[in-house]
Amino acid sequence: MKAVLSEVLKASAGRRLAVFLDYDGTLTPIVERPEDAVLAPQTRAVLRSLARRCALAVVSGRDLPDVRSRVGVPALHYAGSHGFDIEGPGVRHQHPRAQAAAAALHAAAEEIAGDTAGVAGVQLEPKRFALAVHYRRAREADLPAVRAAVERARERHPELRVSGGKKVLELQPDIGWDKGRAVLWLLRALHLDRRDVLPLYIGDDLTDEDAFRALAGRGIGIAVQEERRPTAARFTLRDPAEVRAFLAGLSRAVAPQARA
Repeated sequence: MKAVLSEVLKASAGRRLAVFLDYDGTLTPIVERPEDAVLAPQTRAVLRSLARRCALAVVSGRDLPDVRSRVGVPALHYAGSHGFDIEGPGVRHQHPRAQAAAAALHAAAEEIAGDTAGVAGVQLEPKRFALAVHYRRAREADLPAVRAAVERARERHPELRVSGGKKVLELQPDIGWDKGRAVLWLLRALHLDRRDVLPLYIGDDLTDEDAFRALAGRGIGIAVQEERRPTAARFTLRDPAEVRAFLAGLSRAVAPQARA
């Protein structure tokens, strides 16, 4: 962790930081049930401190109201549903084409619920602009049936696409939008799309790779992973505990007046 912190501080010398963070698996450990992912008070305190020193945003697959209430730091910007829904001080944005997929997402949720009614351990998480199908608690033998149910729903609703994550399949509007594009939008909206700003993105899942790629050559990506896997990120941290230690170190090193 110290080596990563040292490299980031070296790269940010003479520049402002803009920090973007995933939630599940990054700020909190991965848990069996999504509703059990609770932010530790120590992590919240670190976020409050860091928000006084640099631009700070949480970019999550969760619904915007959900992730905002879980983090509970009003000074931050929040991007929910993988960036389709963005809000923060002075900023409000919903992707203009995402709302058109609401009816399809609602219908897909009912279809998948019916198709997986006999499969134990499947949990559907409806969101404003997405539908997550969690199968972490399902038996391995039942996974083909879960995937087939999601794929059938996608075929019925061509305006939707399927993305994968850690023990989850997600239906989203089939629009050219992802966490990477959301981060770039936030940089522009917050007037941080400048050479004297270093964007930093920390995330653990496959959807975070879009943000790592979006910032390649202009920022720094940090993947959270206990076991090595291919990633577009430049550095890695082991787990949410290391992420908190890294952010705390960043907060200690950056002066409050560094934020314009």
